[in-house]
Order: sequence, then structure tokens, then C-alpha cells
Amino acid sequence: MRFPTLLILSSLLMSACSWMPFVDPEVTPEEKTKEEALQLSEQKLRHKIDGNLNARNWSDAIVNLNAFEAQFPFGNYADQAQLELIYVYHESTDFEAAMASSDRFIRLHPRHPNVDYAYYMKGLSAALQNKGLFSDRSPIDATKRDVGVARSSFATFGELINQYPNSIYAADARQRMLELRNRLARHEIHAANYYFKRGAHLAATNRGRYVVENFQQTPSVPDGLAVMAQGYYLLDLHDLAATAARTLAANYPQHPSLNSQGEFQYQAAATANTKAWLSRLSFGYYIPEDPPFFDSRAIFNNPLGAVHGEEELSTAPPQDQSLLKTLTFGLFESTDEAQQ
Repeated sequence: MRFPTLLILSSLLMSACSWMPFVDPEVTPEEKTKEEALQLSEQKLRHKIDGNLNARNWSDAIVNLNAFEAQFPFGNYADQAQLELIYVYHESTDFEAAMASSDRFIRLHPRHPNVDYAYYMKGLSAALQNKGLFSDRSPIDATKRDVGVARSSFATFGELINQYPNSIYAADARQRMLELRNRLARHEIHAANYYFKRGAHLAATNRGRYVVENFQQTPSVPDGLAVMAQGYYLLDLHDLAATAARTLAANYPQHPSLNSQGEFQYQAAATANTKAWLSRLSFGYYIPEDPPFFDSRAIFNNPLGAVHGEEELSTAPPQDQSLLKTLTFGLFESTDEAQQ
């Protein structure tokens, strides 16, 4: 009798759970937050979003801001909600969503007084897109990574500076462009070193020349000249090699490829890859020569520091002193402001 009794009790318990309102495994927290948001008025939902932002509850803020835009696309707070959504995506490290939201705001509000903020956040999100949680303390060289996002960030910051030179974000954007430009130049030197290793001397030389011609005043220019001197030498273009070497010695006499007399130390053709099998066959008695390699960052790079100055520029959406004026984008003013 005990077993049938337990079976009946278990069946009753399982059936009871099916009608209990607080047990609904199919409803996710995001869906519940969205359902609650759809029941609120514009003012109450706006107040709830403010609470999410103050508590840095990004997940609920994203749900509520999207619900707000869907419910009140033409309300007094619609533009501010779109700017805040960019900020929340950025703070939650969803940089792709932040860039997409920035693009959308720029497309919908090209003449908005705060559209420069959207440009800035788009460039900043692109710059941080490939940056991991421990990137600052990681031994991985960031300049060896894919620079596609760096180029995108550089272009966006350039648009911001060209279209809004007096923006409060322009100065920080210029500093970040300098850092991005240095990163792009160093990436070219890495590519040149790789081509030297593969024996592609012409490709390596072109990379060095590209740095000298397009990334002037970056710390990679000395290595670019060294790449040109070495590459032209390996291509039997000794006049061009000598010209690049003289330019290097005249402008960067401390470069490690120069001896104490300022003479460039040319290397023979690289054999590290093509004749490595000889080293194995000779049991290490024959050691092939290492390919040319240039990296003088320890000498010419400036000390690492914050690219934007001593203080971090706030990424929060622009806010006026009057909360009422901010939320209504100037449509309403407080009594004190109106009297002034």
C-alpha cells in the first residue's frame, strides 16, 4: 500500500505545479521584465530606467530601454533613451550592439545636438572590441592582432573631428587616434618581419615604405627605414638601400641596426625556413642564419600611459543640470531656470 500512496502523492504534486502562477519555467527573467515594462506608463517606465542606470543593472536597463523605445517612439524621452541604450551596451561590453545603436542614432538624428556622442561611442566601442578582460596584463602584443576594428575606430574618430571639431569629445578622440595610428604602423612592421621570414623581400620592403610614407612621426618610422634598407639590399638595389640607411642614421642614430660609426648592419638572405632541414641533417652543426627582424619599440616608443590624459572622459550620455530639461530635451524648464 505504501508504493501506490507515494505514486498518487507525486502525481498530485506534479499536477499542482502546472497551475501554480509562480512556477513557470518557460518565462525568462528578461521576458518577465519586458512584460512588466509594457504595463507601465511613460513616466513610471522612465523612473524605472533611471533606477536601473543608477544601480548599474545593465541587463534590466537594456530590456526596459528597448521596451521604452517600442512603446513611446515619439515621446519626450525617446532620444535620451536611445543615447542611454548606446551607453548601456558599451558598459555591458556588448560593443557590437553599442556600435549598431550608435549607427542607428546617427542615421535617425543626423542633426541632433548630441549626435557627436554617438560618433564618439561608436569609435570607442570599435577600439575596445577585441580587448579582453585581462588584455592590459596579458603578454599578448595587441599590435599583432587583427587591426580591422582599429581602422574602423580611427575612421569614426576622424568623422567626429571633421564634422564636430568643437565637440567636448574631439580632444579625447584626437589622442585615441594617435594611439590607433601607432598601432596600425606597428602592425605593418610585424608584417614586414613576417615577410622577411618567408623570404618575400619585396613584400617586406613595401611594408616598410608604406610606414615611412603614411605613418610619419610614429615610433615605427625608424623600423620602417630599417626595413627599407635591408629589403632593398636583399633585392640588390644597393643605391636605394644606402639612401634609406643614410636617412635612418641621420634621424635615428640610436637605432639598434646601426653600429657605433652609424653604418647599417646589413644581413644576408634569410635561410631560417628554406634550409632548416640542413640543421636537422647535420645534427645541429649547421645553424642557418636568422631572418632580418626589426623592433625598436623599447627605444623609440613613448612611455605607456593613458591616451586620453590623467582623467577618464565620462562615457555617460550628455546630461544638463536640470533633470526635467534633460528628459524633455529642452521642451520644459524648471521654475528656477525660467526665472534666470
